[in-house]
Amino acid sequence: MDETLPAFGGAAHKVQGGGFVRVPESLQYKAACDPIGRSDKQMKKLVTLAALIAAPLGLAAGAASGDDAVSKTAWDFEFTSIDGQPMPLADYRGQVLLVVNTASMCGFTKQYSGLQALHEKYEAQGFKVVGVPSNDFGSQEPKAAGEIKDFCETTFGVTFPMTDKSEVTGSEAHPFYAWAREELGWLNAPKWNFHKYLVGRDGALVTSFFSQTTPESEKVIRAVEAELAKAKDQAALD
Repeated sequence: MDETLPAFGGAAHKVQGGGFVRVPESLQYKAACDPIGRSDKQMKKLVTLAALIAAPLGLAAGAASGDDAVSKTAWDFEFTSIDGQPMPLADYRGQVLLVVNTASMCGFTKQYSGLQALHEKYEAQGFKVVGVPSNDFGSQEPKAAGEIKDFCETTFGVTFPMTDKSEVTGSEAHPFYAWAREELGWLNAPKWNFHKYLVGRDGALVTSFFSQTTPESEKVIRAVEAELAKAKDQAALD
């Protein structure tokens, strides 16, 4: 089964008449956490119904903010690096990024090894992993930035860029993560450490992968290689 959830729980849904409506997050949450095991088809119907219910209130708000949402890409956001320096994602413009919220004391922490291997394998082709340490899930990143850096470099030989500790969920989420949630929807937002967002060379979000999807998985490798190949295809046309 595809571990990347479909985007039908996203922020915007097409409604009858050609417009779009934003579904309140509370309704998205109810659809995502359905307690009686509805089928995928029934779940999609539920979210569609939620969109129709929200339409009278949401159409105006969606129209007002739509232009801003469309205009943004990953290159519009800036982190602080793990060394305390400005880290604008625009510095990676034209590259493919895998942005991962990490933690040092998680059952998935061993994924650092796979992330580093992925980074090394494809870096020369224009690919980078970006690690985003976060204490949001289970308080599993209690370390300070310097300790995180030492741990990653010493234990896993990490050389890919890392940000300072950041919040990736809720109202205080870093703007990149708030934008990503709007773009791909609540269902595809981080639910635990080592959630992965794939960003294309144009700065657009391509897809996301659940924490359980390892960096070595065929799913991740296939998606990364497909994005890297797009530049080669474009170069052949130019």
